[in-house]
Amino acid sequence: MVEVIIPVATGDLSIIDNINSVVNNHVIKMLRLDPSEPVSIKTIEEGIDAFNEEYNRFDADFPDTTQDWEAQIDGEVMYQSPELISISLTSYLYTGGAHGNLTISFLNFDTKTGKLIKNSDLFKNMDEFNALANRYFENTIEDKDVLFDPQSFQLPENIGFNDEGAVLLYNAYEIAAYSEGIIEFIIPFESINALLNFNSTQ
Repeated sequence: MVEVIIPVATGDLSIIDNINSVVNNHVIKMLRLDPSEPVSIKTIEEGIDAFNEEYNRFDADFPDTTQDWEAQIDGEVMYQSPELISISLTSYLYTGGAHGNLTISFLNFDTKTGKLIKNSDLFKNMDEFNALANRYFENTIEDKDVLFDPQSFQLPENIGFNDEGAVLLYNAYEIAAYSEGIIEFIIPFESINALLNFNSTQ
């Protein structure tokens, strides 16, 4: 089973083409079993076909297997202001084994250009934001003793926004064992507004 449900930007073509292209490329990458391998896939439909072809090859090599493969990708607009759009993509892939692979990615876009914003460009001072995030991490995350190297805080790859503030999310294996699952916490806008490179007013 392969299912992809994602938001599609509409409006000014010069802006939405950038947003939709980035989102589509992330979905295509999520569908690949080995994202490091170079491929010529250009569309989500081609990505789905490639995933199905991989399964057919697997099924032909192991005809006695009873395991079906599954790929589910869902997207949603987490936050939208006149200056920034924050999108979340959730991918679940199961291709056999003890468990599937769940991954969440946050994408932040400049509403004026549709271009992807790097985490380092979201804030005026990354050192100050890192220190603030460290304090919130210490105050909101329980069972820190199960994390890898809890004394050495590092920002996650995924920093997005919702109506409450900045959402910081660590995927499985990023700072802890798989059994700990996804770890996330929120820093309210009132604590970070002075550090933001955009106006958080919706």
